[in-house]
This record gives sequence, structure tokens and C-alpha cells, in this order.
Amino acid sequence: MAENVRPETMERITTEQLAQQFIDEQLTALRQQIGDKKVLLALSGGVDSSVVAALLIKAIGQNLVCVHVNHGLLRKGEPEQVIQVFRNELNANLIYVDATDRFLDKLAGVSDPEAKRKIIGGEFIDVFAEEARKLDGVAFLAQGTIYPDILESGPVKSHHNVGGLPADIAERFELVEPIKFLFKDEVRVVGKQLGLPDNMVYRQPFPGPGLGVRCPGAITRDRLEAVRESDAILREEFAKNGLEGKVWQYFTVVPDFKSTGVRDGQRSFDWPVIIRAVNTRDAMQASIEPIPYELLAHITARITSEVKGVNRVLYDVTPKPTGTIEYE
Repeated sequence: MAENVRPETMERITTEQLAQQFIDEQLTALRQQIGDKKVLLALSGGVDSSVVAALLIKAIGQNLVCVHVNHGLLRKGEPEQVIQVFRNELNANLIYVDATDRFLDKLAGVSDPEAKRKIIGGEFIDVFAEEARKLDGVAFLAQGTIYPDILESGPVKSHHNVGGLPADIAERFELVEPIKFLFKDEVRVVGKQLGLPDNMVYRQPFPGPGLGVRCPGAITRDRLEAVRESDAILREEFAKNGLEGKVWQYFTVVPDFKSTGVRDGQRSFDWPVIIRAVNTRDAMQASIEPIPYELLAHITARITSEVKGVNRVLYDVTPKPTGTIEYE
């Protein structure tokens, strides 16, 4: 059987019993592969890396070294959740790196979307590599590769993350990819069985550049904060009103222009917040999720009163195509 071909006999991980069977098998395989050596993992807090981390913590405990890089573009509360779940609850060997200033300084004045993505991706690799060089005795690199990654990119996909690391780092490591034969829904079932919280297991898709793609144009700290705070309000209200599990992806965008408004009887000149909520099966096409007007009005009132520098809320009703799901 080829290395990157899902075993034909592998059953779909759709029940607690099958999930536990998969976990037990992986724990045995991981301990055999790793022995008493150390493993390094870039822990973003996303579904895939979180499930890999939880598996490895059960398998090798403190010999897993997790590195969580906060690039300043995460959603509100996400770095704190990673620390709470993995360091405080699962007793992970977790290195937390707050690189917010480093990333935002590099992004200052950069408006081209592709240039922004390259800066964010390149800087992340640099920060991760710097932390890796400080560690001794690490022989393995864990990755959250899942089966769709392999299907999309062919047999070389299993090395996709290592390929971005400097040669002196990549050559040190053997790969550990315990969920590479699972689909995303199966990863979530395994995550639930491992005891990870629902808001981590069922986390909606979040782009690698984070809120950077929801702050079109050159990123400024004040506009980025408006994105983060308005997004938190939207997520809170969707959860309260039963839309959290109904909508595939929902978020706010703060574009780089201002308009005239009125606040406290005075003229204001502030940003708009754009709400986007879509459903999709394959991300190739997306439909708009209708949000009840009363809820939209309530969210608008909260955002315009609680988020600094905002005086309007807009609702994007453009499907894909013609619009894309994200703005950059």
C-alpha cells in the first residue's frame, strides 16, 4: 500500500467506539515510532493541530513540545483558550510566543493581499524556526495533515509544512502525522472523544493569515482591533441565537475607508463593519445565510455602541460566485 493512500479497510470514524479504537491504535503506533524522543508541534489552536496535540500528549506526555505563536491576527480569546486547554487542563509542555509587535511592524504600510500573506507566512516560519533552534533532543516534527490535504496535493503533501522550514531545521526531523488518513468530520469526532472543548473541535474555518485577510488594505492596529471586537460580538450573538452550528462560516470585515455618521449628537467619521455569513459544501460555491432582521438590528446596535471607531454595519449578501468567501 502506498504511504499516502487511505487504507481501504479503514472504517469511517463516525461513532465514539470507532473513535476510541482509532485513538488506541494511534497511541500504540506513536509510542512505537517515537520511543523516548521529543516531538515538536506548531499548535495554532485549530481543529487539526489541537487533535494532534491531544493525541501526542496522551502518547508521550511532556516529550511533546508545543509552540503556539500569537501573530496578533487571532480572534478574541483564542491565545488564552490554547493556554487554558493545553497548558492548564492537559498539562502540555507549551511554549507561548507573543510575536504581535513583530508581525504588525512587518505588515505596516503593506496593502497588497499577496504581499501580506507572504509576510505573515514567512514570519511565522522564522519565529517557529527560532524556537526550534533553542530546543535540544527533538527528533520529530508533528503535523496536522489530514486526508484531503493528500488528495489535493498528491504524494508529496505529507511534507508540505517541513518544506517551508530552513534546511538546518527540516533536516533534523522525522515526520509524525497521526491523522493523515482522516477527513475533517472524523478529526472532529476524535477530538470530541479526546475531551477537547466543543468550541475548539467545531471551530469554523479560519484562514492561516487570520484576521489579516479581514482587514483589507494596510493593517493598522486600531482597525485590526475593530475587526477582532466586532467578530467577537457576531460570534457571541450567533451562539446565543442558535446559528453557531447552522452557518458554515461567519465573520466581520473592516475595510480601509470611512464614512460620515452621527454619535452623541456629534459628527463622526468612522469605519463600517461588514458582516458575512455563508454556507457551503465544498467552498467552491457558497450561499448566503439569511439572518433575521431583528437579530441583525441587535448586532448592529451592539457593534456601533461597543466597538471603537465604527459607525455603520453592512450585511454582505453576495454569494460565491461572484464574491469569494474571504475578502482577500
